[in-house]
Amino acid sequence: MRELVRTTDPVLISAIEALLNGARIRHVVADNNMSVLEGSIGIFPRRILVRADEIQMARRLLEDAGFGHELRPDGR
Repeated sequence: MRELVRTTDPVLISAIEALLNGARIRHVVADNNMSVLEGSIGIFPRRILVRADEIQMARRLLEDAGFGHELRPDGR
């Protein structure tokens, strides 16, 4: 799995998940349960991970949707 996006914005995570689901790109939101440790204040970022063989397709999808500035620089 490769890191596609890292953010503390739950709305952004939902939007990206909707795009990835629509394109049938398999992904995982890591660190989603960190809110238990942080008290639900959203200080720890969540990571959206994509399979290595689908990372380029996912990056292209997000760039086309206007989320290119949210992408991790090297896709790791």
